Amino acid sequence: MGGRNMKSPQRPGQIRNKGYDLSFYRFVINSLPIAVATVDSELRITGFNPWAEQVTGYSEKEAMGRYCGDILQGGMCKINCPLRAVIRKKQSVVRMETTIVDRWGKVIPVRMNTAGLFDDEGGLLGGLEAFQDISHLKALEREKANLISMFAHDIKSSLTIIGGFVLRLLKKRANLNEEKQVKYLDIMRNETGKLTFLVNDFLEFSRLQTGRLKLDFSPTSLDKELMELFDAYQVKAKQAGINLKLENEEELPIIEADANRLRRVFTNLLDNALKFSEKATTITISTHETGKDIIVEVKDQGIGIDPKDLPYIFESFNRGKGAKQKEGFGLGLATVKAIVEGHGGRVLVDSEPGRGSEFTVILPKERAERNPEESAVQGPFGP
Repeated sequence: MGGRNMKSPQRPGQIRNKGYDLSFYRFVINSLPIAVATVDSELRITGFNPWAEQVTGYSEKEAMGRYCGDILQGGMCKINCPLRAVIRKKQSVVRMETTIVDRWGKVIPVRMNTAGLFDDEGGLLGGLEAFQDISHLKALEREKANLISMFAHDIKSSLTIIGGFVLRLLKKRANLNEEKQVKYLDIMRNETGKLTFLVNDFLEFSRLQTGRLKLDFSPTSLDKELMELFDAYQVKAKQAGINLKLENEEELPIIEADANRLRRVFTNLLDNALKFSEKATTITISTHETGKDIIVEVKDQGIGIDPKDLPYIFESFNRGKGAKQKEGFGLGLATVKAIVEGHGGRVLVDSEPGRGSEFTVILPKERAERNPEESAVQGPFGP
């Protein structure tokens, strides 16, 4: 063995010096749906994929050869640069949440993974920073915190009102006429109804999150359920000056479903339609069927949904721009989606600002057989 020239086996992660290999790696990096910047041993940028261009606002040409801290302006650059930690071999990979600053000065929260590439002798060949814009997630976290605070405030407000009128009745009952007592009791009843709605909304959301909400399947007539809801909502619609229509010319087949949960679905959709509709407009409930599915559409002529909000409309605690001044906690549509999907169906939305929204619920006529442990609704964050 002494006289032979033995080649050391290639280690994982080493890059062979062949053109087609480097081209392939470049193709992979450029195709990843995440921002990637590569640097040399002096922390100067050697690669900048299209997603990095999109997040930072700098083109690859502008970034190449520049110190990575000048381009990313990361929140940790001057304190504890993750690349320097990798170079010093404190850690092979560093994962963190931090910030970068784009070319226009906007601070962007990112989730970042940093790794170094070393040669056989331990010398640094270069490094890599992969980062993802998590602005939307951070905004949702803030919104969730705000909404929980609002929820607590609303509960406290109702309890304070109820407590105040109970105290009046206890102390001044002898001096209050019957009309006054009935008025006080009616106010307390309304506040109790608000509390019941709030608590039920959050309890159901909690069950959906943990997968503990069980669906009770039985033969169900959607025609009957929708007709009863239509009759119940006629009064609400009339009071709001809105026309409510039900279009179901053909009788729908009986399906296996949880009637109570489906009522919850259509109640939420009708409540939303009323909430975001103006006077003298129309809300239409229509039904039809295909070979395999029953389709129910709830269409309004309200304010519509901003295109930027549409991808997130079914997420928990999401409240679009139009919902900021409205009551609610952004749980209704997340609940709708979870219940419909628990039935093996889908819910779709089509909307345009100023021209209204149309929610389409698609339910299968035949229910797929499931194991008992699969009968729970999977919530927005899984079981």
